[in-house]
Amino acid sequence: MPQLPGSDSIFLAMETDTIHSHIGGVLILDASDSEGFGVERVMDVLRERLPLAPRFTWKLKEVPFGLDRPYWVPDPDFDVARHVRRVALPSPGGMPELAELVGHLHGQKLDRSRPLWEVWFIEGLEDGRSALLMKTHHCLMDGVAGADLSRLICDVEPDPEQPARVALQEEGADEGVPADLEIALRGIARCMTAPSRLARYAGQALLRGGTLLGFLARGEKPQLALPAPRVSFNGSIGPRRAVAWSSVPLADVKAVKNELARGAFKPTVNDVVLELCGSALRRYLEMRGERPDGSLAASCPVSTREAGEKSGGNGTQANNQLANMVLSLATDLDDPVERLEQIHRNASRSKALTRALLSTPIAAMGDTLPPAVLGGVWQALMALPAESAPLPANLVVSNVQGPPIPLYHAGARVEAMYPISILATGQGLNITLVSYSGCVYFGVTVDPDLVPDPWLLARALPEALEELRKVVDQRGARADFDGA
Repeated sequence: MPQLPGSDSIFLAMETDTIHSHIGGVLILDASDSEGFGVERVMDVLRERLPLAPRFTWKLKEVPFGLDRPYWVPDPDFDVARHVRRVALPSPGGMPELAELVGHLHGQKLDRSRPLWEVWFIEGLEDGRSALLMKTHHCLMDGVAGADLSRLICDVEPDPEQPARVALQEEGADEGVPADLEIALRGIARCMTAPSRLARYAGQALLRGGTLLGFLARGEKPQLALPAPRVSFNGSIGPRRAVAWSSVPLADVKAVKNELARGAFKPTVNDVVLELCGSALRRYLEMRGERPDGSLAASCPVSTREAGEKSGGNGTQANNQLANMVLSLATDLDDPVERLEQIHRNASRSKALTRALLSTPIAAMGDTLPPAVLGGVWQALMALPAESAPLPANLVVSNVQGPPIPLYHAGARVEAMYPISILATGQGLNITLVSYSGCVYFGVTVDPDLVPDPWLLARALPEALEELRKVVDQRGARADFDGA
């Protein structure tokens, strides 16, 4: 069976009692036109489809003493019923009650002795609807593969004659399970090569440093304040989680983008949603009386998949294929259009820097150090006070392209799709968004001890779009009048 890649093993090493490494998503399901919908039908769909994603039937086999990365091995006791739980919402079953329950469930770590996923079937949502919460460990897949998973367990019509057949490729899936002694010997042998791997990593780091210096020497460096200015959600992370969400029409986001593209700069959809995040954060911090003079910075995961392997194609590799991009959200600017223009410039420069750095390959730390050492280093860093650790970014903002058409799960229409994500050290806030069926759905994940009311942030996102639209419309009307 395959060994966990080094890039995926980092998500295991970084997990503690307070830092969790699972991601998730909430599907709002309307079964008003579906007969026989319920938890049993959901389990039937999972039993039928998950064989196309074999890693959902695998569990981790650890190497003794953390000498090497774990292996994926089949779980001989695998049963879908052990991963699907049923729970009911308290009255009145509105979105606040659902979010409170989801936050509580998301704050519970996954059991590493079993396949690293679970599904919660949530009944009692208002208007007769249901919800499905799915949690998967980040070492299992990244967001792009997660989008393909939605295509695997969902359909484009309520009762299809030929259900979806999007496979998630698994390298080495047909290999045998190595014996314990063989695994231990492999681990010892790999530990003996650790010094050479570390030396190679140091050399690669020097080359990448040279690439960085060369890029900066060309004068196109991103505008970043390092370290980022600390705000209230940049503290020590606790074990609890809370979530909130909102959505905006994708057509409205594109309308803003297209209107501004008539002018001096050509923003992308991603630029616009980043501006909405920056504007919402600015409002939130102003309400708390703590907006800093400098701009907040966001850490943005970037998929490194090949163009033909992006979400939607058969055979997507499920393992993590990500790089990280840091950019300023221009929260120090008052005008939303000026903020968007600055974000566009920042994003362009940060993308160019990321491409330049990726042109100089470097091994993942999970490939360089044994898990025992990597975990020890991480634990030592976690022991430092949050205020003393460097802060390259204030939060994570992640954008995943989801299915553009309506989907159905177990016969029920997927009305909405809200993402939930992880919190990083010193970052008690994560904003993840996914586009689905004509809407952009924002999921806000927080440590409630650092962000007491995430709904303030969630509601500020559509308000930010309305503000941006008004300013754009006013400037457009003024430009048309002046032109006449």
